[in-house]
Amino acid sequence: MSGANPHVANDSADSPAAVTSWRDSVPEASATDLENLLGTGIGAAQEQLQRNGGFLPFALVVENDGEVRLMAVTPADAEEGSDGDFDADSMISDLTEVLRQNRADFRAAAIVCDILLVEEESDAIHVAAEHRDGTVFAAVLPYAANTATHEWDFGQLAADTNEPSIWVD
Repeated sequence: MSGANPHVANDSADSPAAVTSWRDSVPEASATDLENLLGTGIGAAQEQLQRNGGFLPFALVVENDGEVRLMAVTPADAEEGSDGDFDADSMISDLTEVLRQNRADFRAAAIVCDILLVEEESDAIHVAAEHRDGTVFAAVLPYAANTATHEWDFGQLAADTNEPSIWVD
């Protein structure tokens, strides 16, 4: 998919023990917020894939009152000579900056984007979630077009590594 970022998922992190230990190692409220962002992000990206055949990077936030809100930025044109229609990396940078500037208004945030899983040679939905208490969690969901059914086939959701980018100072 154009605009996809090359990425290698951490396959060892998706074992049931890894998910259980992650959930047990963070405050319940933080885990709930991050799981809410993960589920909402995956669902919204899948819906955009079904409806439009692709999706632009977007962000989700859990506001201080618990409401989940979607945030988006206008895509910049891709650089001349690139194979993309838009600059996804620039959009992700813009989203991160908007989230940093407004982080006092929410308690958790996630950036959802389309990536390329290099080793699997597959596109994937990537959700990188972060809580203001420092908890981070990310996951990838591989997908591919099914030419026989004209629908999208989704693989196994897997945990991925993530570094804080919003609450970093």
